[in-house]
Amino acid sequence: MFKIRHKVLSTLDLFLGDLNRDLRLILLANFVGAFGDGLYFYILPLYIRSLGGGPVEVGIFFSLLCLSAAITPIPGGFLADRYDRKKVMVLGWLMWVPVPLVFSLANHWSQLLPAAVLYGSWIGQPASNAYVATSADRKKLTLTFTMISAAWWSGYVFSPALGGYLSECVIGMRGVFNLAFVFYALCTGVLLFISSQYAEKPSSQSSSSSSRRRRRILLWAFFFAVIMFVQILVRPVVPQFLDDVYGLDKVQIGILASVIFLGSAVLTVGLGRIGDKWTRAGAVSISMILFCISIALFVSSDNFLTLILASFLMGSSYSAWSVVSALFGAAAPEASKGRWMSLQQTAGMLAAFFAPYLGGILYEAWPYNPLIVAMIMAPLLAVLVLTRPLQE
Repeated sequence: MFKIRHKVLSTLDLFLGDLNRDLRLILLANFVGAFGDGLYFYILPLYIRSLGGGPVEVGIFFSLLCLSAAITPIPGGFLADRYDRKKVMVLGWLMWVPVPLVFSLANHWSQLLPAAVLYGSWIGQPASNAYVATSADRKKLTLTFTMISAAWWSGYVFSPALGGYLSECVIGMRGVFNLAFVFYALCTGVLLFISSQYAEKPSSQSSSSSSRRRRRILLWAFFFAVIMFVQILVRPVVPQFLDDVYGLDKVQIGILASVIFLGSAVLTVGLGRIGDKWTRAGAVSISMILFCISIALFVSSDNFLTLILASFLMGSSYSAWSVVSALFGAAAPEASKGRWMSLQQTAGMLAAFFAPYLGGILYEAWPYNPLIVAMIMAPLLAVLVLTRPLQE
């Protein structure tokens, strides 16, 4: 027993050795919060449909969520550069805590829309990214971002399958929402124990260097927006596709969701190492290639083992967010890191605002449509990201 405990602790130390105390607490908070979120998020489109919505209404819900996620990082970035980033992060989670309870009280899909605005509130995200970028070892910045991101996706490994089972066989969807509320509250509590952090005062730098940084950040913001458009075109329709086309139940869909996030937790860390040792652009390119392969497998077969492999590879698409966050964190000036990092989130989610609605329209015409569009665009993006303007 002692040898097993020592081996587990050694493995954890190897995995977390590059993180200081505050980053480890953020990692823990990510895991706890994501576990609660994963209980219902993946099957949320099915819940919307159970309340009288269809594919277009699902698209409207996620478009509204994305619009909120596009707008709220801007004030969040200013708050992160002016006030204690710890308090801004806690504020962001406090806005999320009541969301599952509001969902549980809805009797019609339209009653979910106000909660979608609150659910999409990302006021705390720029502060979180700026906190990580400032605290991390510069030589392992991409790995740090992807490790913390992997903790978030690790929280989803078991919770979607558990949420699907609980909603189908035990406590129903409303009970699942109540359970998610508890995990949101626990996550917020963990963040109370991290140290305070404030933005550094502006430092003098050459105008040419500052101009190059701005141009590079703006170019990446635009490219990241395109990536997010392609990915979010697909994500809300996948559980509907599995239900409508392949006839899978909530438990099976939940299992595949768990596999997606297992793939994200495993592949994201690997892509983070690639980003630090090669280039971050190269890591993004690989993630888009794997994303394309996963979609091809989804549309080619209803064999459950094939769907498991497709789901695992689809997890790679979630790594693009953390890799690009590391890129922004390295390029953004210290004194205004929160504002510049909010640009990534605003650009990505503003583009994503249109994607779910368009995905719903394409899906209603033919369920394969949004998947085929993403499958064509993903390899093109994988090639474009390696062109000179986007290289570091």
